[in-house]
Amino acid sequence: MGMTMTQKILAAHAGLSKVKAGQLIEAELDLVLGNDITSPVAIKEMEKFDKDTIFHKDKIALVMDHFIPNKDIKSAENCKCCRDFAGKHEITNYFDVGQMGIEHALLPEKGLVVAGDAVIGADSHTCTYGALGAFSTGVGSTDMAAGMVTGKAWFKVPTAIKFELVGKPSKWVSGKDVILHIIGMIGVDGALYKSMEFSGEGIRNLSMDDRFTICNMAIEAGGKNGIFPVDDLAIQYMKDHSKRDYKIYEADEDAEYEAVYTIDLSKLEPTVSFPHLPENTRTIGTFGEIKVDQSVIGSCTNGRLDDMRIAAAVLKGHKVAKNVRCIVIPATQEIYLQSMREGLLEIFIEAGAVVSTPTCGPCLGGYMGILAAGERCISTTNRNFVGRMGHVESEVYLSNPAVAAASAITGHICAPDELGL
Repeated sequence: MGMTMTQKILAAHAGLSKVKAGQLIEAELDLVLGNDITSPVAIKEMEKFDKDTIFHKDKIALVMDHFIPNKDIKSAENCKCCRDFAGKHEITNYFDVGQMGIEHALLPEKGLVVAGDAVIGADSHTCTYGALGAFSTGVGSTDMAAGMVTGKAWFKVPTAIKFELVGKPSKWVSGKDVILHIIGMIGVDGALYKSMEFSGEGIRNLSMDDRFTICNMAIEAGGKNGIFPVDDLAIQYMKDHSKRDYKIYEADEDAEYEAVYTIDLSKLEPTVSFPHLPENTRTIGTFGEIKVDQSVIGSCTNGRLDDMRIAAAVLKGHKVAKNVRCIVIPATQEIYLQSMREGLLEIFIEAGAVVSTPTCGPCLGGYMGILAAGERCISTTNRNFVGRMGHVESEVYLSNPAVAAASAITGHICAPDELGL
């Protein structure tokens, strides 16, 4: 029996010619990632080790993004811990105020991840980089600490589910709708510790930003990772952003999958995930009027340049509804700058939205948009758990940027079609 893409990457990094699902391996790592919440925990764990050194100063990335700029004393102390650690070990890829971005948008943009890499990060959405044909997965801070010291990590080789994508999405349908549809179909544990592997001719109709979004939310279906084949678009992205060599792995024709699903992109509609689980999905038009108090457009899921452009296309010439707070958060400084050059920020502000510096902010209930009891938010983020964005009696609805922007204008959840767009 052949191997999947993920299994081939893991085999290569374990120095083995072949691996099979369920096998325990030790793999060499190309990158270890941490942020301002998880890194201090890992750093304190390292203090328990006999060896107070890191395996490679160029292969560790520390990104200050969750509470940046610092919102309180605790967040300031966390960042100082990371800053001091980065200075002590001369870590090359340390990103703080002025250079920061949301980690899972920043690392691909900086060219730190390429096809064929094996990456761990002390953040569950590290699975984002599968869009480039890399194996990337989230781990705990203790595993991050061990990875920073040894450059290695233990894995159980995952089984896989194959998603065959066909067709072309309609105008207001994006990668967010694809992954919300899948999660609604298989559930939040439907891919538990499995590799979600995407294939099919429909991939050519998905932008790189779409693919990053899809892989980003693989964890919301319980997936160990999500991964796309490396095509010309992915190769061009890597050439534009990275100077590193990449390696393309392809699944064998006789690779084994636990299940195979065919997704016709042309039949998908704008999809919304209702509280309080990402699997609780409904398409626009299948539910009544749901008023919102806030709209958030950003995060590691949907804060990329395509997302800014789509939101601006909807908001242009319109005004945010009275009593609705619209918060736009470009995911990196570069995206922020390009949005400024293209006049997108002007559109947002003229519409009555606010534009934030890059930060995770409201996604995890950090700051920049905390909800009070009884409030509802339509958000392009990735989780809508109880209390995720504030009070336990608030509600978060997940959507693509077009829906979030249109909902900000009307004051209730809708697609841009309702505006005649």
